[in-house]
Amino acid sequence: MSTALADAVALGTLAVLLAAATLHLPWRREAAVAVGATVVVLATGLIGSNQLEDTIRALLPVVIFLVTILVVSDVCARAGLFAAAARLVGTASRGRPTRLLTGVFLLAALVTTVLSLDATVVLLTPIVVGAAATLGTSDRPGAFACLRMANSASLLLPVSNLTNLLALPYLDLDFVGFAARMAPVLLVVLVVEYVGLRLLFRRELAGEPDHPGRVEGPPLPVFPVVVVGLMLAGFAVVSRWDIAPAWVSSAAAVVLVVWAAARGLVGPRDIARAAHPSFALLVLALGVVVAAVATGFLGDLVAQLVPVGTSFLALLALAALATALAALLTNLS
Repeated sequence: MSTALADAVALGTLAVLLAAATLHLPWRREAAVAVGATVVVLATGLIGSNQLEDTIRALLPVVIFLVTILVVSDVCARAGLFAAAARLVGTASRGRPTRLLTGVFLLAALVTTVLSLDATVVLLTPIVVGAAATLGTSDRPGAFACLRMANSASLLLPVSNLTNLLALPYLDLDFVGFAARMAPVLLVVLVVEYVGLRLLFRRELAGEPDHPGRVEGPPLPVFPVVVVGLMLAGFAVVSRWDIAPAWVSSAAAVVLVVWAAARGLVGPRDIARAAHPSFALLVLALGVVVAAVATGFLGDLVAQLVPVGTSFLALLALAALATALAALLTNLS
């Protein structure tokens, strides 16, 4: 196969994978697309068996973390953790839109930081929307706050975003060092985001609730909160010995699943759905395909565009290039 044709096939395969991720296909189709994409890329010769093995070895701990943290988040949701947190925020707001936005903003930032952005988008946002409806206020400010925090608040910890986990081995930082380095950045981003939301929804925040009600919810489940807290501490401890966070999240997932199963909160099918293994395959396939694309003309082009040096302008140009690649080709690029 010619180089040009191989590049075209790899880019086409990447487009198919991105479409599959966007369309949220049934799990069988999603898994089939992931496996098929990997086979097609291998056939182009852009990536060999050794590079395939290296790519999977690098991605596997991150994917295992993704699977297990999804299970942790799902069990927390079934135990009522998010509903209880939304109840506390709703009660503290007393039906005032601005106070509700502030509470949701902080809650979404916390959930994203500890349980990753997926938990904020999939599990917290619907509860926030329901709480706003109960209080008789617009659900748009809270929903947008969750959306923005699912992205912006994932800066602080390596486990808040899969991209952070992928980058961590190259940064010569442990868990605590990464958090310390990113804390000032996160603080600035949170201030900008909050001010932006206040301005964007200033009219809705100035209104009064139509029929303020009381946000109902379960009491805060103590056991899941303790497990999540210990998990977070575990991430910091094991990073000193270069142990992958996946080991800690796996242990937390097992403990929570056993606890929840004993109370009839989850069954085997619930756990399988929460883990979303077909999506894990899709992430692995994306990594393989992006690695193949990087060996072709696009990789050469990006290498030429990468600025030399560590000056402010060079770093700014590098950030702009990374932003464009992440937006167009996924954050794995």
